[in-house]
Amino acid sequence: MSATLPKRLAEQIDKAGYYPAFVTDVLDVALAGEEVSGHLVHGETTFDADTIRRHLSVLVLTPNRLIFVHADDHAGDEEHSGDAHGVATSEAVPLNAVRTVMLTHVVGKPAEYPARRRANDLSGRDITLTIGWGGVSRVDLEVAGCGDPQCDADHGYTGTLAGDDLALRISADAEGAAALQDALAFARLLSAATASRR
Repeated sequence: MSATLPKRLAEQIDKAGYYPAFVTDVLDVALAGEEVSGHLVHGETTFDADTIRRHLSVLVLTPNRLIFVHADDHAGDEEHSGDAHGVATSEAVPLNAVRTVMLTHVVGKPAEYPARRRANDLSGRDITLTIGWGGVSRVDLEVAGCGDPQCDADHGYTGTLAGDDLALRISADAEGAAALQDALAFARLLSAATASRR
């Protein structure tokens, strides 16, 4: 493993078992020697009609940047001599460019949720961590109208603009409580780091 990666980060990439040497090298290039302040490693498997695909996302926080590495499998194609191949993409985002850090929490039996938990112990089933920096946006448009059913005027369009840079769902049921706590700890670090840059 690369000397620039903290031991726990390197171990989590190895444990994910998804081309660890390849992912580590891609991450090492993106880090460019910068110190790691925090990290989150998230593996995911998706199912198409006849294909199982694995994905690995590694988020790394440095004193100045958020680095995101995403790796996945691709079936063989003509461009790659018919061989299956892995693709890893890295993106380095300055912390002052991170616009939003959003957490969606899911808990069972919310009426029975304890009144006060320890700072690092949010009881729940899963979270979705969404980070926006303006790299990817989505516009949802629909025809605008009014409340009058007899009206045939053209009211134009209405819509919303949403940032969709990165969303990761971490489930305690599927990945264990430790994975959920790691995601919460990373979200806290990132929120604090971006707040100090405003």
